[in-house]
Amino acid sequence: MLNRISDISQRKVARVAGLLYLGLIVFGIFAQVVRKNLFVPGDTATTASNIMASESLFCLAFVSDLIIIVCFLLLLLALYVVLKPVNKNHASLMVIFVLVSVPIMFINMLFHFAALLLLNGADYLIVFEADQLYALVMFFLNLNEQGILIASIFWGLWLFPMGYLIYKSGYFPRFLGVLVIMAGFDYLIGSFTHFFYPTTKQYSQY
Repeated sequence: MLNRISDISQRKVARVAGLLYLGLIVFGIFAQVVRKNLFVPGDTATTASNIMASESLFCLAFVSDLIIIVCFLLLLLALYVVLKPVNKNHASLMVIFVLVSVPIMFINMLFHFAALLLLNGADYLIVFEADQLYALVMFFLNLNEQGILIASIFWGLWLFPMGYLIYKSGYFPRFLGVLVIMAGFDYLIGSFTHFFYPTTKQYSQY
């Protein structure tokens, strides 16, 4: 078993992974705070008004989410470099699960941005009444929510091989690997519970 990351390049990659993880936290918190301030559950008119009044903030949150996806990909590559010597097959499986989730995440961002497009006052939207536009805005925000839950399935799955690799690596305390695997179960249970019992679980993003 490896007791430490001995290769200098691996050490550098491990530091980069730490910085990328910090970036995920910072941009994630910012985007989440913006959403909490702009989106009012069950109140389509207020949510639409908030988005129109804070369009720049909405766009910044959108860009933050895109940066999160890019950082997530780079973090995955960094972790692959660090953990591949432990078990290449498990490291490859970790990469596959994340790569499946990325297209879902990018497509899902279109639903998120659609809310702003509906409120931008384009001429072709004059066929809709205000209440209809507001309802469509909430529909796309809720569709974005469902897309996040679908991506969460793969966010859960990738944590299983990563948790195993952390546990076996000797680079980190073994309990961290156990916690990562437990987090994987949490993602899966949360996502499937929502889809099997949609009336009993509401996603908290909005």
